[in-house]
Amino acid sequence: QVQMVESGGGSVQAGGSLRLSCAASGYTFSTYCMGWFRQAPGKEREGVAAIESDGGTTYADSVKGRFTISKDNAKNTLYLQMNSLKPEDTAMYYCAAYPSSYVASPLEQYEYNYWGQGTQVTVSS
Repeated sequence: QVQMVESGGGSVQAGGSLRLSCAASGYTFSTYCMGWFRQAPGKEREGVAAIESDGGTTYADSVKGRFTISKDNAKNTLYLQMNSLKPEDTAMYYCAAYPSSYVASPLEQYEYNYWGQGTQVTVSS
């Protein structure tokens, strides 16, 4: 049974940093594509960053240069380092998994089969 549990969210001031983690189990983590998504109140869920099994990464334009996605296959854990946070980054953040080494549209939520429960990030000005 696939399980994904996010942690690391919280409240920070603008300009601050947070590191999100997603602990995965129940599948061969190293062979899956993984992604981070977020959903702000009243808005649709959007892709933030994705990483393929070979380590290739994709970022939304809104977070390029500020966020870094990474993974530790030995620990079955996905990370999202978020720096220079802005109030508009405030959202519930979700990790997601797609059971293949490659995904055609890495920032599209319809590609992903498995989802965590989310962790809240709040950035104040």
